[in-house]
Formats: sequence, structure tokens, C-alpha cells
Amino acid sequence: MEVRRSRSLIMLTLVIMVLTVMGNFRGYDAQLTENFYAETCPNVEFIVKQSVSTKFIQTFTTIPSTLRLFFHDCFVEGCDASVMIASPNGDAEKDSDDNLSLAGDGFDTVIKAKQAIEAQCPGVVSCADILALAARDVVVLAGGPDFKVELGRRDGLISKASRVTGKLPQPTAHLDELNSLFAKNNLTQLDMIALSGAHTLGFSHCSRFANRIYSFTQSNPIDPSLDSNYAEQLKASCPQDVDPSIAIDMDPVTPRAFDNAYYQNLVNKKGLFTSDQVLFSISESQSTVQEFANSPDAFNGAFITAMIKLGRVGVKTGSAGEIRKDCTAFNS
Repeated sequence: MEVRRSRSLIMLTLVIMVLTVMGNFRGYDAQLTENFYAETCPNVEFIVKQSVSTKFIQTFTTIPSTLRLFFHDCFVEGCDASVMIASPNGDAEKDSDDNLSLAGDGFDTVIKAKQAIEAQCPGVVSCADILALAARDVVVLAGGPDFKVELGRRDGLISKASRVTGKLPQPTAHLDELNSLFAKNNLTQLDMIALSGAHTLGFSHCSRFANRIYSFTQSNPIDPSLDSNYAEQLKASCPQDVDPSIAIDMDPVTPRAFDNAYYQNLVNKKGLFTSDQVLFSISESQSTVQEFANSPDAFNGAFITAMIKLGRVGVKTGSAGEIRKDCTAFNS
């Protein structure tokens, strides 16, 4: 009898250990749910959508700036709204060199949505979840696909400019660099190519691609992977003797529509950054670019999957982090 009881205790202990390990392997994403605020703030999606739409009416920049803000946030400390923190010392995440080009309209979109939510559901909804919802909403406003957003993130407690270095893709990056960076965030090459399609919206400053049109090599100043006519258009818009912060549309064809024109541009050698054009120049990724260029549905489906996976990167849930009262400051 005693032996049987001991065996039962051993089996029970093993079962508990296995369940614990399984829970750990499932990771943070298992704790995110689409209906997380069903009881605590049932109108959260409507409130965010209304705030985003109001901001969009004021300026189109709301769309690309909010989408880019979400990506930059997730790749540094995880999707925890750490990029939203404002520091009087200029040393927060948003103050890093890689984030200085983030447009203020993206930040303002989240701040306005948070204020609207706090008026109805105080202390309940995280800034991280608001940013995730707003990123989906701007895609839809630009004509892109709609999708469900997983919720339950909490806001992070770390925001330092020094922690940004090396975590965000650079415009000069090549395929292996991009794949390595995305793989660190549990994103595949397919996810990376799909998320790069967000460059169908928004703008870039001349300084970010000047090397491709003026100083690629000593013998050939223009990057040969760039269409020559497009290169001349870029040089006309970005002469060497003007302000390098002048903004140029990332997509020269349909810059205000979320569509698959980005991939068609790559096929036609009109990718603005090296990190864009390389996706078609290298055989390992070329077929995916061609597929997305030919099929909006294929691109939209891959983009939805990639956005959901992106939204799971490094999230804080449960008792981790906090629910900020003000998205720009840690709770005191």
C-alpha cells in the first residue's frame, strides 16, 4: 500500500512538472487573447478606432507613422510601448538615433486614444495594446486587410536609447542581416518580406538612401540595382546641396494606399532602400517578392500572419510591467 502511494505521488509530481514545462514553452503568446477586455473595457476597439480615424482626418501621416511606431517598439524591448516614454534627459528609447525619424503623429495617435479610453475605462488598457490596435486600424484605413488583434500586453518598465543599437533593420542591410535580425524575434524570412510591404506607405528622408544615387562606388556612383530613370527622379528630388531631411515617398506609385505595389516596384528595380531592393535581387527571396507582386491576396494573408506574430514579440503579461496612466511616463 505504501509503495503504491509513493508511486502515485511520484506520478503526480511528474505530471505537474510536465505541465509546468509545457506552460513555459508555450510562452507569452498563449496569454494574449482577442477578447481580453471583454468584461473590463468592452468598447476598447471602438474607442481606439474612433480616435485613429479622427487623427487620420487631420493628417494622412497618422497611417505610416503609427504602423512604423509599432514595429520599432516591438523590435527593441518587445511590444510594450517602451518607445512611447518621454525623458527630460533625452535618453529614452525614442531619443536613439534610429528612432529620431519617427513622426510625432504616431505618438499623438496613441496618446489621444489612451486619453479617450481612460475616460471610460481608467487604469485598465495598456498603451502597448492601444498601439497594437492602432497599427491594425491604420492599415485598414489605408485600404489594407482587417484582422483580429490579440490583447493582454502590459507596458514595459525600461526605455533607454542605449538599448536600441543593433535591434532595428538599417536601410543598407542585406538579406542575411535582415533574416538574422528577424529570426531573433521569432520571425521567418517570409514574415520579414511581408512586413517590409509596409513600405508601400510613408516616406523617407534623402539621407537614408543618398549613398545609392551619389556615392555607391567610385566608378559607378549610382547603385546598378536601381532603375536609372528612378535614380534620376530621386536625384532631382534630393540634390546633394539641399537639406538631407527632405521627405520622399517610399512608394513612388501609390504612396497613400496599402497595396502590393511595393513588390511590383521591387520587380521594376524601384526599391528605395538597399534593404528593399535586395529582397528581389537575391534568389533566395525573389520568388516570394514575385508572388506578392502578382497576388494581393497572397501578400495580405502573409502580412496578417506576420503582424500577429510581431505583436507577440517580447510582450509582458500577468504581473509583469504595468498599466500606464500616461503613455509617455512610467507610473510614479
